[in-house]
Amino acid sequence: MKLLIVDDQKGIRKLLIEVFAKYSNEIEECANGQAALEIIPRFKPDLIIMDVKMPGMSGFDVLKKLREKGNQTRVVLMTAYSDPNYLDCAKALGVEKFLFKPFDINELKNVLA
Repeated sequence: MKLLIVDDQKGIRKLLIEVFAKYSNEIEECANGQAALEIIPRFKPDLIIMDVKMPGMSGFDVLKKLREKGNQTRVVLMTAYSDPNYLDCAKALGVEKFLFKPFDINELKNVLA
């Protein structure tokens, strides 16, 4: 499985890489939405784990652009911010799982099972 981790917090990226190294044969990471849009066509991930709130381009913005291009890659979104509209928007964009930080690593691992 090829995994892309998109989060502006380096500590979160490092944690997720460490946790998922045994589940994924290839992992790429990036710190913002623009970088994700550049990596995705080349890397072709099977799953994207992405933060919602990032400087410049939100996780929702990235996901909208992907869906507009017909990309149906599985996506897990995560955020530390509570907004009632987030869940509705996530569902409309076909998000597989929506997690609130701090998240349960085991819950995230279940997505890979």
